[in-house]
Amino acid sequence: MPYDRSKVISGLSKACVNRPVAAEDVERVADEIEATIRASGSAEVSTQEIGLAILDRLRELDDVAYVRFASVYKDFQEVTDFEREVGQLLQKRTPPKAGVTR
Repeated sequence: MPYDRSKVISGLSKACVNRPVAAEDVERVADEIEATIRASGSAEVSTQEIGLAILDRLRELDDVAYVRFASVYKDFQEVTDFEREVGQLLQKRTPPKAGVTR
């Protein structure tokens, strides 16, 4: 299946509904994903690789949009799926407190 920028924009836009994310940011993320695809030099890129690229960018852009996209992309079935994802997100975001080891 050929790469379809409109599907990337659509997925990003749906994840970012009612979030403080400008349309320009969505376009920029789509541009970055396209650039990554081109830079890979591969003739074909899987939808899985595109989905992971979207997740990577959304993680940096907006946490709620990231979880929304992840819930569809990773096919969450249980509340525990959300808990696990949010827990991982928080673990990456929160610097460890002084004197606390993990």
